[in-house]
Amino acid sequence: METSEQTIQQIERAIRKVAEKFPPTEEATAMTDIHLRVTQETGELVAFDDDDNEINRAVIEQWIDNKDEDFYKVVAKTLRTVLHTNMNEMVEQMSILHPFSFVLEDDDREHIDELYVADGETVILGGELLPNLDKDLDAFFDDLIKES
Repeated sequence: METSEQTIQQIERAIRKVAEKFPPTEEATAMTDIHLRVTQETGELVAFDDDDNEINRAVIEQWIDNKDEDFYKVVAKTLRTVLHTNMNEMVEQMSILHPFSFVLEDDDREHIDELYVADGETVILGGELLPNLDKDLDAFFDDLIKES
């Protein structure tokens, strides 16, 4: 699934509306996550706070009835790009106590991916931080055992 420019604009509009709920001049809200729940059948992108209160709801037309096998993988990549590249400054200025994160969930509220974690001056993008770490550690321990 190739992400269209219209989809990017719809996501940006939805994230902007979330950010407007936490303007930088307000006292910082104690919240750890903003949950972005995506429903593949309806194309809905719904943002929730930690207490499962709805913050914003939008429909992403390209996602309606999308049957792609890698749907959530593409959605996660698109959301991560929008949050980090297009909306980074706005997200960082939201009046939410650091650290906080944007988390992708499916319509069953199952955690899919950590999209964006902000911790003051440190920003950690979602995805695998140390790919193949298990293999590297196994090889390291095998080498240690051989040497002893």
